[in-house]
Amino acid sequence: MVAARLVPDGFYWAKSSRYFEGRTTVVQVSTVFGRDPDYWTLALLGTDQHAMPSEFEIIGQVEPAERSALRQAAE
Repeated sequence: MVAARLVPDGFYWAKSSRYFEGRTTVVQVSTVFGRDPDYWTLALLGTDQHAMPSEFEIIGQVEPAERSALRQAAE
């Protein structure tokens, strides 16, 4: 099951032939329908839609910006 490896409220790189014309996008794991993984959906950012996790290929978790700090040009 796809939901077993997802984290509630986590952001993931994903793609689906059914959404966003098959392009890679960022989705968020939503627990709006229930905290049990069987009820989790993927919130499609920039829309008011949710999709089932099985409709997407999860590529990887989005790393928070503070973990990938950019070096200043003067350094």
